[in-house]
Amino acid sequence: MRLRNDNQFKLGLFGMNCSTSVATTAPEKWTADWQHNVAAARLADEAGLEFLLPIARWKGYGGQTDRQGATYETLSWASAMLASTGAIDVFATVHVPLVNPVFAAKASVTAHHVGGGRYGLNVVSGWNLDEFGMFGAKLLEHDERYAYTTEWLEIVRRIWAGETFDFKGRHFDVANVSSKPLPLNGETPLIMSAGSSAAGRSFALANADCLFMVIDDDRKLKDEITSIRSAAAGRRVGIFASGHILCRATPKETKDYYNYLVHEKGDWEAAEAAIAKRMAGDTRSLPHARLQELKERFISGGGTYPVIGSYDEVAAQILRLSEAGLDGMALASVNYVREMPVIRDEVLPRLERLKLRRPAAA
Repeated sequence: MRLRNDNQFKLGLFGMNCSTSVATTAPEKWTADWQHNVAAARLADEAGLEFLLPIARWKGYGGQTDRQGATYETLSWASAMLASTGAIDVFATVHVPLVNPVFAAKASVTAHHVGGGRYGLNVVSGWNLDEFGMFGAKLLEHDERYAYTTEWLEIVRRIWAGETFDFKGRHFDVANVSSKPLPLNGETPLIMSAGSSAAGRSFALANADCLFMVIDDDRKLKDEITSIRSAAAGRRVGIFASGHILCRATPKETKDYYNYLVHEKGDWEAAEAAIAKRMAGDTRSLPHARLQELKERFISGGGTYPVIGSYDEVAAQILRLSEAGLDGMALASVNYVREMPVIRDEVLPRLERLKLRRPAAA
């Protein structure tokens, strides 16, 4: 897997399976149709990016843009992406209360074989009440969600190990479970888990290969990552974050384009809806004292960390994130096909000069 290469700072594309990554009415916004997904994936593959990470979404945020209203289911998407690319790693993202673990284990093995071992599974416990209602599923109390996910993942891993077994826990009661084929060449898929709450991070540090975190305040990031690594008690867990990138040649060009996307063409109704949905789902990754400020961040990139500036400023910003201890970032953009050449031709060479990455051909 590329995620196991020696680049100091790994990069991926985030959420391109979902429409309208930036909640803007600008005509160049991402539509997430299949042909553009394939085109963006191949551009990222050829540029040497490490991974593609989709968002599990079943219903959009409403407003004028209905951000993420049109989405591809991620297990199917991952297999198709792996068949369409040659070297980049591809994840599926699964809301564990909405997908049976026996089915998820089988679908993951399928993707693992399709991609020659390049597949990873991002397990998330869920928070969206509207989406749970669509499935008739109960949204558990926040910390109990991770107890459920722990059992779910144990079942998946025992299937991947080739066991035939019964399992009776607090949340699952399954009998005579077995499945073939097994993951390719005896290697199990890489496990990622998103979590910013104490319970979410404890789960990831105990069960996942990679923790996917939300950056609230980059000034505190180094101390936060130091604390996370200390809590891992010697277990090596990759620490990644979500971000959104917008860069142009100069600070003024970037500022002008950002103002156009967000302040002239931004969908503030969708931002209100996003905040309300997350609050209703008892998510603990949002700093509640700064919700008004976060509305703009939701418009510009779904609440992820803003990587915004000139080419040089973006490279310097990524350097600071790396120096704080971050292993990599999954980046959303206003339009992945249009922006990948900018990332390839302007951002990556600067990161190579900063010794954060090696040239893709090396």
